[in-house]
Amino acid sequence: MNTNTTKKPSFFSGLTGQILIAMVLGAILGIIIHNSITVEAAQSFSAKIKILATVFIRLVQMIISPLVFTTLVVGIAKLGDIKAVGRIGGKAMGWFFTASFISLLLGMFFVNILEPGVGLNLSNVDLESVSEVTAKTQNISFENFIEHIVPKSIFEAMATNEILQIVIFSIFFGLAAASLGDYVKPVINALDKTSHIVLKMVNYVMKFAPIGVFGAIAGVFAVRDFQELAITYFKFFGSFLIGISSIWLVLILIGYIFLKSRMTVLLKRIVGPIIIAFGTTSSEAVFPKLTEELERFGVKDRIVSFMLPLGYSFNLDGSMMYMTFASIFIAQAYGIDLDLGTQMTMLLVLMLTSKGIAGVPRASLVVVAATCGMFDIPIEGIALILPIDHFCDMFRSATNVLGNALATSVVGQWEGDDKNEDTIAE
Repeated sequence: MNTNTTKKPSFFSGLTGQILIAMVLGAILGIIIHNSITVEAAQSFSAKIKILATVFIRLVQMIISPLVFTTLVVGIAKLGDIKAVGRIGGKAMGWFFTASFISLLLGMFFVNILEPGVGLNLSNVDLESVSEVTAKTQNISFENFIEHIVPKSIFEAMATNEILQIVIFSIFFGLAAASLGDYVKPVINALDKTSHIVLKMVNYVMKFAPIGVFGAIAGVFAVRDFQELAITYFKFFGSFLIGISSIWLVLILIGYIFLKSRMTVLLKRIVGPIIIAFGTTSSEAVFPKLTEELERFGVKDRIVSFMLPLGYSFNLDGSMMYMTFASIFIAQAYGIDLDLGTQMTMLLVLMLTSKGIAGVPRASLVVVAATCGMFDIPIEGIALILPIDHFCDMFRSATNVLGNALATSVVGQWEGDDKNEDTIAE
């Protein structure tokens, strides 16, 4: 009798299970620290424990620039000509702007129906914390956005992880390489091999993910009284969760319409990246891992390498919903009535000003502050949502990952570039 059976690894032995355990342990430690030591000591502890999250995110960030450049150049070179790039790019941008518009509309709908800002008490609002956000709003304008798209130097863009600028340079580089044909095959092959080395680095870096998530969660709970936050912001956060849940329902429904039963496989593939983004509040932190999982799902590498970098600049579904929701919430809190025409204008302004700011810290808040300034809504209202913003950011980041994974998978299917379904399901 053969007793040599292969044990299936348990859920908690995998990366996803380890991250969930790290989140729970981080929250427990943070709550204990918050309730057992002074405020100053808790803040000091928070600053130190968050270093774990900072180190993990920096490890990921060191991979992003070489990964985007190598995979995108190789992908475009394999596409072969400018017509193919234009066709896929057109489908991508059509999807991105449609998804962004729907997300903005959902945010506007739920904030108007649920009215979380009406009757809010504006006393005891910490205005000092607003300066960090409002100082960055001067750079948010259509002119600056256009200038920001084109890199002055590819090395500067890579050093600062400006994904959109790296994408622009890589598109030009890839098209030039494709036009030269066999002559540049050694260069493309070298970049292809480099991208595989970088993806191997991803596996090593992801081993630190549970430690990074633990540090991020513990640091937040150490300085925030969760019970007080839950009571004070129950209406805002509850309304926000209803809105963000509606986006998930829409995205998953659309996924099943286009991908059929394969949507279930996709969700299983991306649950790890979604949880990492949720725990670290950084969709950028899972870019390399998401690239790997989408290729395993069956989307050809040339589609993934083209779609994901664009998506990280143009397809932030969770952030888009939050921007209209938060902007109108602040107006409600100050008793400012915005008619439908003004709200639709705000929506279109957000559609433009929010693009290409994925690398800006607290980007959603910066855009919200700039939008409030344009529509004569007190920018100081940002202070209302700052205490709860971290928890909102967890859900925004996770939603952004789902949206980009779905967009990449659907466009890959439209292009007929998916591998055999038997391979996908393995």
